Amino acid sequence: MRNAYAIILAGGYGTRFWPVSRRARPKQFLPLLGKESLLQQTWRRVARLFPPRRIYVVGNAEHARLLRRQLPRLPRRNLLLEPVGRNTAAAIAFAAGRIRAANPADALLAVFPADHAIRNESRFRGVVRRALAAAAEDAMVVLGIPPTEPHTGYGYIERGQPAKRSSGQQVYAVRRFTEKPDAHSAARYLRSGRFYWNSGMFFWRLSTFDGLLGRHLPRTRAAFARLGPSPPAAKLRRVYQKLENISVDYTLAEPAAAKGKVCAIPAEMGWSDLGSWSALADWFGARHGSVQFSLDARGNFVHARSKFTAAISADNLILVDTPDALLLCRRDRAQDVGKVVKYLERKKLRHLL
Repeated sequence: MRNAYAIILAGGYGTRFWPVSRRARPKQFLPLLGKESLLQQTWRRVARLFPPRRIYVVGNAEHARLLRRQLPRLPRRNLLLEPVGRNTAAAIAFAAGRIRAANPADALLAVFPADHAIRNESRFRGVVRRALAAAAEDAMVVLGIPPTEPHTGYGYIERGQPAKRSSGQQVYAVRRFTEKPDAHSAARYLRSGRFYWNSGMFFWRLSTFDGLLGRHLPRTRAAFARLGPSPPAAKLRRVYQKLENISVDYTLAEPAAAKGKVCAIPAEMGWSDLGSWSALADWFGARHGSVQFSLDARGNFVHARSKFTAAISADNLILVDTPDALLLCRRDRAQDVGKVVKYLERKKLRHLL
């Protein structure tokens, strides 16, 4: 752990949590699970493994004030502000370049999304330590979440043969990554016992990541090499506008898995990516979001803190009320909430974004 660094990815706009998540204050900055925001909860988990000087946070420049306010212990130089979003491959490359400048030795990198939820933090810390130990042997490692249902909102990882053991934990070769499946495929994945949900948490040696980046995204690697450790804002913006907008899963993990270069560690720790209102409803179950009066109504989730809510003969609905917008949808269509945001963008209804 002495030469391990954490990268927290805090970009994105959380469009599937509209109308609560807005462009000026996206999902990761919201206290959806308690008093702390999702970002602050992620920081707290990670800071129990890494000292603040070895934690880097990558976020959008327009959220700089929010990031500094919510993360007062983060060293100012460790906050990396992207002028425009270019997905996770660019964000990790940005942080990797800064880490390389701070520590020329071959550091270990651990990547964590800022907007996920984890119930068992002790297990989280244990599996992160095991993943770093596996990554130290020049492997690319991903945490795989054993599925509990045929979920169609997650990407999946198919495991291959056992590769080795790391600190008593079985490590598997990854056969392939798959995109979000249809319901039939998701059910088949669950029955097979060979598939995990893709947690989005990755671990590499810096040299391993750099080699993959040079092989699969050479222009991105070259662009960050030219930038140097502390580029002027104008130069950073010019470079970012030319970068490919692509995820690290698609551009690095998938081709590496095809060549047998990726390992998965099963991680049972009570995880959710909180990707939609339906996922939040599943997280809380019947303990939250219930209506005050219910008659022949089941499975509804309500986010309307200032209003008395009654449901009569209504099942599996999501209702989200804010001062200027109201969302009503079926729970099984919660993944489509982002389409509302695209509609608002087309209609130039900026006051609702």
